[in-house]
Amino acid sequence: MSNKTEVDMKDVELNEVEQEKQPMTEGEAGNNYAISPVSEKNGIVKVKIPEEESKFTGLTKEELMKVAGTTGWVKVRWALLILFWLGWLGMLAGAIAIIIQAPRCKPLPEMNWWSYGPLYQIGDVNSFTESSKLIGVAEKVQAMDELKMKGLIIGPIHVSSADEPEKLKLTEIAEEAGDLTQFQEVIKAAHKRGISVVLDLTPNYKGKEPWFADAASTVVKLESALVHWLEEGVDGFLFYGVEKVSTAAPTLWEDVRVFIHNQTESEGKMKKVLIGVTDQSSPDDIVAVLNKTGVDLLLTGALRSISALDVANTVDRLYSAYSQTRLAWNIGGRIAGHLASLVGLAKVKLNQLLLLTLPGTPVFNYGDEIGLQDEVTKNPIMVWGDSKQNMTEGETTTFRKFFKSVSEKRSKERSLQHGEYLPLFSSTSAMAYVRSWDQNERYLIALNWHSTETVTLQLKHAEIPEHATVVFSTTDDKDGNVLNLAQLEVKPEQGIILKFPYTT
Repeated sequence: MSNKTEVDMKDVELNEVEQEKQPMTEGEAGNNYAISPVSEKNGIVKVKIPEEESKFTGLTKEELMKVAGTTGWVKVRWALLILFWLGWLGMLAGAIAIIIQAPRCKPLPEMNWWSYGPLYQIGDVNSFTESSKLIGVAEKVQAMDELKMKGLIIGPIHVSSADEPEKLKLTEIAEEAGDLTQFQEVIKAAHKRGISVVLDLTPNYKGKEPWFADAASTVVKLESALVHWLEEGVDGFLFYGVEKVSTAAPTLWEDVRVFIHNQTESEGKMKKVLIGVTDQSSPDDIVAVLNKTGVDLLLTGALRSISALDVANTVDRLYSAYSQTRLAWNIGGRIAGHLASLVGLAKVKLNQLLLLTLPGTPVFNYGDEIGLQDEVTKNPIMVWGDSKQNMTEGETTTFRKFFKSVSEKRSKERSLQHGEYLPLFSSTSAMAYVRSWDQNERYLIALNWHSTETVTLQLKHAEIPEHATVVFSTTDDKDGNVLNLAQLEVKPEQGIILKFPYTT
């Protein structure tokens, strides 16, 4: 047992030691993992990480300059440069061609502040306001701004006694109307909202005639009064009976006219307006008064005719004789009364539409926007919410909403504001016309004054299309409907305004 057994035991120990020195896996045995058999010890694995490859950071400055100077890159650069300039010149030529071929924009006509919106006449300040006197007018300026009014015609408010010229004080405000401080508040509130203030300085406004018997003496007093009120900030003056005073004292009246017109927009001053009022209604008589008096605007009785044909003829005659800045359109007034009383409630919207779409300046009496009617006097109490007048809130709201919508449209559209006037049709009960300006949208207005009969208008003209879209209608809700102009039906006491685009 002894020697053989001892040798066997040594072999076993040797085998165990050799096994410990062997690699742990076959891969290790092949040295596939870069393990050094020399440095390997039992349980320890050493991994050799290959060195990181160097990254490409682009050409150096010297290398870049060397490459840039080669023939190929020089040709590429020149080709790109030539293409750039050819493209630029092509775009420039295209832009020039478009400008040359495009239709030219028509230059805007000469306009004054009264050309941009309606004027609103307040003859009796105490009838107009909830608060008494002029301070109440100042409180209602916002309401006028909402209607897109561009001017307020206030008064007369000066001290005067019927047919007693010795008591005339043109520079003093009558106690029943308020005082100078309140009037200044009116001017301040109006100017803040871009609304001008015109003062009615008709001397004998409480008498039977607008001027006293000795008109010349009154005009002399008037000259100093004009200076006073212009210093207070008024933007113009209105006079009734202008044809009479211009006849009685032509030289003195001319001095008044020249003085007002010399108040120009120089030195930041806005141009002042001179408005006259006459009872004349025929086109020829109106032309004569305009030429004789030299007023900027003349309020007349021309549109009070019951014949649509007469209305159309008057508009045609005056439009052909004067620029739109000289044309004013009214139906009611301080003496004539209110629109609803003159035409009837059923035709209020129709006549609102007429006044707001004719070429020139529309002038409304206070309350015309809500269908206010005359009662015992021509100065009824204005309806503000709850009222004693025989009008429902729905009626006043409907009239006012329609008026506001059309007035807003007029303030935004050049065709309605200062566009050309094209008559299409006129008869004793109906008329139709187009307002257009340059490349702007066109508007066609059709009106039927007849109380019971529907009118079918066969409108055909080179400047109108076959169909147009309804913008507003006075009697039914047809906004947005497309109508055939060759068979345009206009119901009794209805007014329609339609639009169609400009085409070359």
